[in-house]
Amino acid sequence: MSVLVTDLKPHLALVTGASGGIGRATCLALANLGCSIAVHYHSSKDKADSLIEELKKKGVRAEAFKADLTKYEEVRALHKAVISSLGPPTILFNNAGLTLKSGIKSITEISIEDFEHTWRANCGSAFLMTQLCLPEMEKNGWGRVIFCSSVAGFNGGVVGPHYASSKSALHGLVHWLAGAYAKSGVTVNGVAPALIQDTTMLPGNNEDLAKKIPIGRLGFPDEIAETVLWMVKTGYVTNKVIGVDGGFFVQ
Repeated sequence: MSVLVTDLKPHLALVTGASGGIGRATCLALANLGCSIAVHYHSSKDKADSLIEELKKKGVRAEAFKADLTKYEEVRALHKAVISSLGPPTILFNNAGLTLKSGIKSITEISIEDFEHTWRANCGSAFLMTQLCLPEMEKNGWGRVIFCSSVAGFNGGVVGPHYASSKSALHGLVHWLAGAYAKSGVTVNGVAPALIQDTTMLPGNNEDLAKKIPIGRLGFPDEIAETVLWMVKTGYVTNKVIGVDGGFFVQ
């Protein structure tokens, strides 16, 4: 008998930043296995509504929720709204994030206000949402928490210190949480993409950026989604941050 979880009909996934390329691809991949989806978005209502239509055509429950995740009160409100409408998530993909500024060459180019703003969006809100979702997962004896980091969390990246430090902090969260909840049925992992096309996070044009990648091209959102899906299906994978970067960083 396979130990892989391939029927996600009993499960609900909350995907933050779901209107973007990686979030959208992940929602669709999870829905293909029957998973219900709570679609979070910040400002791209049209994209979120379009995604909901696609998900419902697959026969799954799906609903969109608006929230500004740089504000902790909106993180709490988002969690409450999802619980009220769809129930407690058993899968959490902390995918939302921002770069704010890119191509920073000097630490003096980033104010402490911009630094903290980036951290709230990329790390603080992910910590808080995980804190809100994990108790119910632990109670039920099954859960998946996945953080979307970045290759910048490994090697500093090309954006700046505010972004790199906010992403590397997620790695510490993965390691602590995975150890603390290893025997509870909840796995905790991270995926660290580099230069994925069809997203709003690219610090430059595609042709120039592709030259930085050993395999000679940018990644696709579907390639990140498949990695997330593997982490959801495989209960023997925990405490890992997996780089999906075309060979950009040797781990």
